[in-house]
Amino acid sequence: MIEKLRIIASIVLGIAFLKIGIDHFIDPEWFEPIVPEILGHPRFWVLASGAIEIIVGILLIIPTTQKIGGQSCAILLIVLYWANLNMWINDIPIGGQSFEGKWHFLRLIIQLLLISIALFIGEIFPNKAKSDKITSIILTKTD
Repeated sequence: MIEKLRIIASIVLGIAFLKIGIDHFIDPEWFEPIVPEILGHPRFWVLASGAIEIIVGILLIIPTTQKIGGQSCAILLIVLYWANLNMWINDIPIGGQSFEGKWHFLRLIIQLLLISIALFIGEIFPNKAKSDKITSIILTKTD
C-alpha cells in the first residue's frame, strides 16, 4: 500500500515538475521578476531552473530513478524557495498580481508539504526500513 502511494505521488509530482519546467521555457518573462537580484541574469536562472525541473520530473516518473528523483526534488524545492521568499519579502508581483502575506504563508506551507512528499518518495521520510519493520510487527500481532 505504501509503495503504491509512493509510486503515485512520484508520478503526479513528476508530471507537475515537467509542466512547470516546460513553462519556464514557454514564458520565462513570467518567472523572471522573482529571481533574486543578487544572482543577476534572471533569464539564465529561469531557464536553468526550468531545465533542472524537467530533469527532476523525468527522474520522478521513471520507476528506477524515483528514489533519487524524490531526493533531488526535495533539494530543489528548498533551493527554489529562495525565489518565493524574495517575492514575499520584497512584495514582488508575479503575472501582474501582488499577493498578501497570508498567500505567501500558505505558499510556505505548501512548499513544506511538497518537500515532505519528495522526502517520502526519496524514501527518507519516513525511513523505509523502519516503516517496513513497524508494518511487519503490526501484521504479526494481528495474526
